[in-house]
Amino acid sequence: MCGRFAQFHSRDEFLTALRSETAVITTGDWRSRYNVAPGTPVPVFHFHDDQLQLAPVDWGYAPAWWRVQGKPALINARFETAASSRMFAPLWKHGRALVPASGWFEWKKSPDNPRLKQPYFIHSIDRQLLFFAALCATDPEEAGCFVIITAASHDGLADIHDRRPLALPAAAARDWLDSRLTPPPGDMLADVYSLQAENFAWLPVSPAVGTVHNDDASLIMAIDTPKA
Repeated sequence: MCGRFAQFHSRDEFLTALRSETAVITTGDWRSRYNVAPGTPVPVFHFHDDQLQLAPVDWGYAPAWWRVQGKPALINARFETAASSRMFAPLWKHGRALVPASGWFEWKKSPDNPRLKQPYFIHSIDRQLLFFAALCATDPEEAGCFVIITAASHDGLADIHDRRPLALPAAAARDWLDSRLTPPPGDMLADVYSLQAENFAWLPVSPAVGTVHNDDASLIMAIDTPKA
C-alpha cells in the first residue's frame, strides 16, 4: 500500500473537515476521482513559502541522488524508517503534508492461486472522508512531489493487505501539518493517533480498477462474486 485511492468528496468537504486555523490557499481544478494512480497530480495539503495550500502535487518522490542511480520514484514511505532514512528524513522535518482521500484500494491474493488477485475498496465505516499522512518535497529542485506514509495493518484489515495508509482524524491531521510540533514516535502515530481497522469497512470491487484509464463510480461498487 498504497497504490491506488479515491478522492470523490468535494474540496469544500475536506476544507470543512480539516478546520484549519490557518487560511488555506486552493489552486488547480477539483473533480471527483475514483482511481487516483501514481505519477499523476493530486491535490495535497502542504506548506509552500509558509502558506498552507491545497494544490496539485505529483504522486512519487525521487531526489536527484536517487534518480542518478536510475531508480524509479517511490510512492510510499514506511513510518518505521521514514524519520531516520536518508530518503525521507528531510521531508519528515520540513515537508509534512496531508492527502485528502475518500478511500483506497488493495489487492488480495487468492489462497488457491497467488497470481489471482481480487481488488477491495477500503473506506471509513461511516463513509467519512480521510486524511492520509504524507511527505511533500519542499526543496526547489525536488518540489512538487509527495509520498504517502504507510503502517502495518492489523486485525481484519491485515487479511486484505499487510500495509495501510496512515489515515489521521482531523485533530491529529492538523497537528501533523504543524511544523512547530514534533510528531509523536512512529509507533504512537500508527497505533494511537491514526484510525485503526475497526474504523474501516471493505468490499470486493471490479478488477476494472486495475486499468488507470477507468475512473468512475462503478469502481467502488461491491461485486457479487469476488475471486478472493
